[in-house]
Formats: sequence, structure tokens, C-alpha cells
Amino acid sequence: MADTADKLREVFVEALDLDADVDVENLKYRDLEAWDSVGHMALIAAVEDEFDVEFDTDQVIDMSSFKVALDMVTGLLAKND
Repeated sequence: MADTADKLREVFVEALDLDADVDVENLKYRDLEAWDSVGHMALIAAVEDEFDVEFDTDQVIDMSSFKVALDMVTGLLAKND
């Protein structure tokens, strides 16, 4: 899971154009101006591309923090194995 968390952290930084000093692991939706509704959709697309997964509508709506995103990605990857 460490690899997944590291990759997800990189996706968050790149998709939301974050500075290196941002505490991604404690980041929540709308904590930053970059993570607004448009940034959220860009983040969703970037995560789906990076991990080759697809979120359903409820998951897109529920992805409210890095931790939630990590749990979702981990769950989808386990289901695909």
C-alpha cells in the first residue's frame, strides 16, 4: 500500500499543482483553492488514469480527502486483482 499511497500523493500534487510543502495526507476537499469542483474532476481523471481504475458517481462525490481517495483506490485495485 505504500507504493499506492506514494503514487497517489504524486497524482494529487501534479493534478492540483500543489507546492511541495502541502500536507497532502491531511488534505480535504476545498481546503485549497485548487481543489474546487473543476480541480476535483481533474483529480478524478488523473487518479483513474494513473491506477487504471474507474470511479462510479457515488465515489466521485464521496472523494473528500486524500485518505478517502487512498481507501477507494486500494479497494478498487484489490477488486481488480
